[in-house]
Amino acid sequence: MTTVKVPNLLWYGNQPMELRFPEQWDVEVLDPPGFKKAPIDDESILSSLGEPVGCKPLSELAGGAKEVVIGFDDITRPTRVGVVLPKILSEIEEAGVPPSNIRLIPALGMHGAMTNVEFRKKLGDDVVRNYPVYNHNPYENCDNLGDSPSGIPVYINREFMSCDLKIGIGCITPHVHAGFGGGGKLVLPGLSGAQTIKTFHGEVLQRDPWSTGLGKSEGNVMIDAIEEVVKMSGLDMKIDALINDRGEITDIFVGDPIKAYRAGVEVAKEHYATPMSPDKDIVVVNAYAKYSEMAICMMMALPLVNLAGSTIVLVVDAPEGQVCHYLMRSFGKEYGGCGYVKRGPLPENLKVIVCSSYPDRTMCDLFAPVEHVTLTGDWSETLSILTSEHPGIASVAVIPDDTMQYFRT
Repeated sequence: MTTVKVPNLLWYGNQPMELRFPEQWDVEVLDPPGFKKAPIDDESILSSLGEPVGCKPLSELAGGAKEVVIGFDDITRPTRVGVVLPKILSEIEEAGVPPSNIRLIPALGMHGAMTNVEFRKKLGDDVVRNYPVYNHNPYENCDNLGDSPSGIPVYINREFMSCDLKIGIGCITPHVHAGFGGGGKLVLPGLSGAQTIKTFHGEVLQRDPWSTGLGKSEGNVMIDAIEEVVKMSGLDMKIDALINDRGEITDIFVGDPIKAYRAGVEVAKEHYATPMSPDKDIVVVNAYAKYSEMAICMMMALPLVNLAGSTIVLVVDAPEGQVCHYLMRSFGKEYGGCGYVKRGPLPENLKVIVCSSYPDRTMCDLFAPVEHVTLTGDWSETLSILTSEHPGIASVAVIPDDTMQYFRT
């Protein structure tokens, strides 16, 4: 047998999963170059904090601050915030800001609230014990900042807006709408009110939907909207990370939320770029960094299948299930959030298998009715189906973490 290891269970032990294939199958692993990059060291983190792009160093920004807020991306993103956070907190406190005047808020957008366990995974036990961490509520307690230049009604988290030093921590990875996440997405949609988020994913997206998509950053209509709103929010500094296939931070970009993000995206374009290898009989896509948003995987899987008939396998171990998304997910048999679209049957020549140790009956609602998807509990069961469907020789593509990869066009 041919064995391929893929990353698995980022927040639950972070041990790889082994996928086995018959020796006669032609198996190709589509890895981007950044996945094998070594993690960043403490010295490099401190150096980046001391020499930010387009803004003053944190020590100077914090010097005149009275109230400080640190926004961070939520548990659906792989950023190990706790790796860089102690260094940031240390600089803020050395500048004279007491811990009682520092708070943290996850940029949930319209995702469900984070739990204490999830806060500890992202931030570390000591931070949760010693600093207040408030969930973001998009339905209440958001300040109205007026309309953006392009007409977006802007509502932003009240606690965030009440502070005179605003810092963000997140990561830059390929994103289905914004091209690459990170940067000002922490604010829009992360810390925005529901009305702002709905406009962003509806009216703004429809202005030029073809400008959006995985890896599309230039001329992206959603990036333009994000930059407008992040300026209105007063976000002072953003720290963005690039991630390898162990969920480790390999690079960070620190500074002005727009300038530092743009610098990071230029590196991310190569870091996550994946070679295209179409016309496969079997496409195995692993969900790791954003495993609670496994529907992302279908976007890269579909261009690789052959028209004669293929099988897509989504490998997804998400103990807490798929993210609660109040905008996009289903909330009843026939309805969901205002951005939810009920999906019809899959094409007749396409079979989809979801391999998960934690299956549920709503997990596929963003891309197919669960009745049209085959659910398996482990790789052994999955392989039995694959060898039955594809006897003899088969061509296979394995995408190690579809949630952090993109095909460069």
